Amino acid sequence: MKFSESWLREWVNPTLSSDELTHQITMAGLEVDAVEPVAGEFSGVIVGEVVECGPHPDADKLQVTKISLGEYGSDKVPQGELVDIVCGAKNCRLGLKVAVATVGAVLPGNFKIKKAKLRGVVSNGMLCSESEIGLADSSDGVSSGIIELPQDAPIGVDVREYLNLNDVTIDVDLTANRGDCLGLKGLAREVGVLNSLEVTEPEITVVTPTIDDALNISIAAGEACPRYLGRVIKGINPKAQTPLWMVEKLRRCGTRAIDPVVDVTNYVLLEQGHPMHAFDLAKIEGGINVRFAQKDEKITLLDENEVTLNEQTLVIADTGVEGNGKALAMAGIFGGLHSGVTAESTDIFLESAFFAPLAILGKARQYGLHTDASHRYERGIDPQLQRAAMERATQLLLDIVGGDAGPIVEAQLSEHIPTEKNVILRREKLDTRIGHVIEDEQVKEILTRLGFTVSETGEGQTKQWQVIVPAYRFDIKVEVDLIEEVARIYGYNNIPNVAPKAFLKMRTQKEARIPLSKLRQTLVNRDYQEAITYSFVDPKIQSLIHPDESVMTLPHPISSEMSVMRLSLWTGLLQSVVYNQNRQQQRIRLFETGLRFVPDESAENGVRQQAMLAGVISGQRFDEQWNQEKVAIDYYDIKGDVEALLSLTGENAREYEFSKTEISALHPGQSAAITKNGNLVGYIGALHPELERKLGLNGRTFIFELLLAEISTQKIPQARDISRFPANRRDIAVVVKEHIDAKNVLQLIEKVGGNLLFDLKLFDVYRGNGIDDGFKSLAIGLFMQDREKTLEEKDINQVVDRVVDALTRELHASLRD
Repeated sequence: MKFSESWLREWVNPTLSSDELTHQITMAGLEVDAVEPVAGEFSGVIVGEVVECGPHPDADKLQVTKISLGEYGSDKVPQGELVDIVCGAKNCRLGLKVAVATVGAVLPGNFKIKKAKLRGVVSNGMLCSESEIGLADSSDGVSSGIIELPQDAPIGVDVREYLNLNDVTIDVDLTANRGDCLGLKGLAREVGVLNSLEVTEPEITVVTPTIDDALNISIAAGEACPRYLGRVIKGINPKAQTPLWMVEKLRRCGTRAIDPVVDVTNYVLLEQGHPMHAFDLAKIEGGINVRFAQKDEKITLLDENEVTLNEQTLVIADTGVEGNGKALAMAGIFGGLHSGVTAESTDIFLESAFFAPLAILGKARQYGLHTDASHRYERGIDPQLQRAAMERATQLLLDIVGGDAGPIVEAQLSEHIPTEKNVILRREKLDTRIGHVIEDEQVKEILTRLGFTVSETGEGQTKQWQVIVPAYRFDIKVEVDLIEEVARIYGYNNIPNVAPKAFLKMRTQKEARIPLSKLRQTLVNRDYQEAITYSFVDPKIQSLIHPDESVMTLPHPISSEMSVMRLSLWTGLLQSVVYNQNRQQQRIRLFETGLRFVPDESAENGVRQQAMLAGVISGQRFDEQWNQEKVAIDYYDIKGDVEALLSLTGENAREYEFSKTEISALHPGQSAAITKNGNLVGYIGALHPELERKLGLNGRTFIFELLLAEISTQKIPQARDISRFPANRRDIAVVVKEHIDAKNVLQLIEKVGGNLLFDLKLFDVYRGNGIDDGFKSLAIGLFMQDREKTLEEKDINQVVDRVVDALTRELHASLRD
């Protein structure tokens, strides 16, 4: 909102400079965006009177004038003498009060006025237009001709002094919750509170009706418009001119003067913060009805654009002669062209209403509009201000355009009018939130000056203020709102900077917990790139990977391609592989950590959320280089990456079992389920060829997915003395059937090996000559050591014999010859 500093100081005048005032307003939460002078920089422009005006002897479009400057005089203008000036303005005439730039004057742009001769006639100055002294932009078409000053303007006075042009326009960027400051009344109230000054409001005189003319008012949309006031004013002078003081105040607030009736409603809007509207009484048939628009109802607005209204748009309509009333205006937004006041209007109907913020909110934007009225109604206006605004506008209109005013007709539904709110402010909460103690009396004074009614109870930390908040403060609802008000009026700069005291202690950290960052870094070290994909996935893609599985469908998805929650991280990762392959990326290694969402009626909210770690590889084993052969990745590449992750747990690798499994997304012969002590850890394998084809993948693709909960705990190392005695190794080669996994052989050896066996290694697998078909030879190294003594041969043989007997008995193995 723009406002004139001098206008504000008519209401409240703190002993602050312009810079100090704008800083104070900004620090109070009403941010000042710009401060601009109300006129250009000029000097030597004097109020004068045209005492002679005649045609130029040699130019049809010029006039020769004699100007009286009264008692004004300077080194270039003799005191008391008439000044000859040649003027080309059409509105120059005898008796006109004008702004005279005398010889030696300097106009905006450092334009100096000199004595000149125009078509043979000497001109000792210039009669100025608004644009020539920076009161208007010459490109806007508003300033045509020279300035016409009021007839009571004192001759010989400096125009800058007479018009009070040593003033600035302040542009305040108000937040949406401070609609109460969208008028001089609200801004003055804020400045008065900040400086502990009384606010001098203009006296609003109740206008006594002189005629009985009135219109019946009915409200069909009570929640949207709980109060509507109207008044008939007849016999106004349509030829009257808006007084200069009002034109200037409007201009300095960024509003252009149009005609007296419109200017008065705009003036009241800027002064009181209350929008108003005037209708041509002759265009209204019957009474006034506040209702919602009918389906496909049309109205031509004041900007001459026709719009089709929807049924949620509030309108001001007449009742019509036979009940078929028409829309006159979009309520709280824009007036209609048909019912608008024109230069021929002599009778008007003045409107002052309260429209609920939610009834107006967003409606203007639906029609590509944004008006001063809608801007205020959307944020909320004072629901008790309608009568005062009506009286103020009536008073101004009668003073400017004359006429006779009828009685104010009011229609209201009290149950829908916002009322005062009761909010309790506690001393303990105030001190805690601000971090500073403000004296009780100062708190009460701040709240009282803000227009709140305050009562007190209790003492010390138990003190409370019972605050009655006026209805126009839509932003004050709860206790913290009052705390904010007290803090900003007290001044954030006045609250001392006190370093907070923090009593910290180390957070309990489980040593066995593996940080997620360590798992990520392990994969990064193995040449993976971390990916982040959406939890919302394409149902078509997910159904290919997880067919016949129930999913969570979003009720309001971003798009149809992101309408279900993912059942695994594979969906997003595989789409990322396709995306990269389509952009000529031949070697891809990606991983992701995140949640999967599995429908489960037994889980909280009907969904089981599990943290997962997944990865995918595709393309060559190594980056392309001159000394490296191109080798395609295989199952053992990704298995090695997974085993690197599992090794972080500190568990023996044989604790994790890779067993053959079949799931629809993976190749039936190259997939495995990873388990530990019978608990599922995850899956690994090659993508099913058919799925690769459907997804559009190039080449073989291998993927894995692990439950983070199963790999996030590590085995704590146990310190012990290193044995002083030598270790011994015995190698055995056992022949077993082909279907027996080496893992089962090693597990059995560990089980029966006893305390002396501390390690074993499978170092050869042989099939061929000397081995029957359907069998294989496993060469295993047994490592034994005693912590108390040097092992003798018999001790070693006992362990070996025990191992061989167990293998023969349980796996039908035999020693290889």
